Amino acid sequence: MEPLGLPTYGILGLVGFAAGFVDSIAGGGGLITIPALLSAGLPPHLALGTNKLQSSFGSLTATLTYRRHGLVRVRQTLLGVLFTAIGAAAGTLTIQRIPPTFLRQAIPILLVAIFVYTLLSPRLGERHGPARLSSPIFHLICGLSIGFYDGFFGPGTGSFWAIGYVALLGFEFTRATAWTKVMNFTSNFTALVFFALGRNVILLPGLVMGAGQALGAVAGSRMVVRRGAKFVRAFFLIAVAATILRLIYQTYFR
Repeated sequence: MEPLGLPTYGILGLVGFAAGFVDSIAGGGGLITIPALLSAGLPPHLALGTNKLQSSFGSLTATLTYRRHGLVRVRQTLLGVLFTAIGAAAGTLTIQRIPPTFLRQAIPILLVAIFVYTLLSPRLGERHGPARLSSPIFHLICGLSIGFYDGFFGPGTGSFWAIGYVALLGFEFTRATAWTKVMNFTSNFTALVFFALGRNVILLPGLVMGAGQALGAVAGSRMVVRRGAKFVRAFFLIAVAATILRLIYQTYFR
């Protein structure tokens, strides 16, 4: 591929900021960054690998911000981190061998179900509720499955984690968002390692976008801390709706 020009790097940095802001609140940043990397001329496999580099900056920054405000204790998330890393490693190894055709068709349907469920449950995630699963069982199931999905395909990962924490562990949306970022960073970094081993990461575009991601993640996560669960729920619905529309367009109209 041809070298990228300075204006392209500037655009990628701005895209990284926007994605970091959105991703730190409700997920869906990959729907902004992957098309930008493809438009910059990166082949699909390099775009996916480079995307994991830049998104690791955003998810780590958001995690540290939420930890500093007491919304997550990383030690309590270690079981989820373990299973998510295993799932993400398996998913990343798989995506480098087979196309994600089935997931492209199935994921919009699952996201529609999440959107409708959240929309029809107006008090969902406003305060802590009863857990439907124990934390170890939840993280075993969701860590392996959502971790695999993030390593394999990715769009909507944050939405799956957030609604899982709210609906199955009884978290309110603010805390769910904070824990989601820990799992996002785990799967992003694990996938990055395996993409790098396959030589599917381009360093400079990933670092430029990563700087933008970090700044956007700080802004977004601070807004979550200030505005609380109702704001996150509204932003979550908007992000899921945008993800659904984008995936439907990519799957059925291109």
